[in-house]
Amino acid sequence: MTGAAAAPNWRGALPTTAGLVEIDEAIRLMQLSHDLTPIGRIAEASNASFLCEIDGGLQVIYKPIRGELPLWDFPEGSLAARETAAYLVSEALELGVVPPTILRDGPAGEGAVQLWIDHVGVHRAVDLVNASDEGLRRLALFDAIVNNGDRKGGHILPLPDGRILGVDHGVTFAVEPKLRTVLWAWRSEPLNESELSALRTATAALASNEPSGLNERLAALISAEERDALRARTEELLERGTFPEPSPDWPPLPWPLI
Repeated sequence: MTGAAAAPNWRGALPTTAGLVEIDEAIRLMQLSHDLTPIGRIAEASNASFLCEIDGGLQVIYKPIRGELPLWDFPEGSLAARETAAYLVSEALELGVVPPTILRDGPAGEGAVQLWIDHVGVHRAVDLVNASDEGLRRLALFDAIVNNGDRKGGHILPLPDGRILGVDHGVTFAVEPKLRTVLWAWRSEPLNESELSALRTATAALASNEPSGLNERLAALISAEERDALRARTEELLERGTFPEPSPDWPPLPWPLI
């Protein structure tokens, strides 16, 4: 008789077009590579997004700030910083649901640079959403924490080892409730101990002024009001002990769904 399969290592090596790459090595190359060499443009993206190559043969997505379309409900030129902040939160809470992402200079100026992930396809992501796969719970919790206003099925990346990542986190961290997602399967369900532990880590990290801690690193990316709202959301989720319900004042689903 065999036991349950072990959960995949949340910080294990990531599949890329250059093979499996450790997260720390990917971050190092993304930070130190002198050039981002554009090799294509992501045509379906709403903001300027370029597929680029860096040292080591790695491919990344580069989203320059100057290519961001203005939004009525977010400060202009702030989406790249939010993408980076989302990665920092995912790492600090040991959720491991966002590909390595940094803010750096590039061919069109400063922007978000994110490791390109060789995933198993959007059709598999849609199947997981339709089946309310338990592997999506970590991403659903993350979205509730960062107040993700645009979790489409196409923003979900299933990996061959069972991990599930999410991308496109530009519309996050708003002060007002804006959670809009295809991941409502667990609304009002109790959080498990692992999820509660992530929230305890979040509340402690956001209450701390430790040098180089999460709060200090987020201060360079999102406003003080947004950091206060982030802390309030984590405290409320922890106090309630359940996944959130959709807000009556905001559309619960993104459009398009994929």
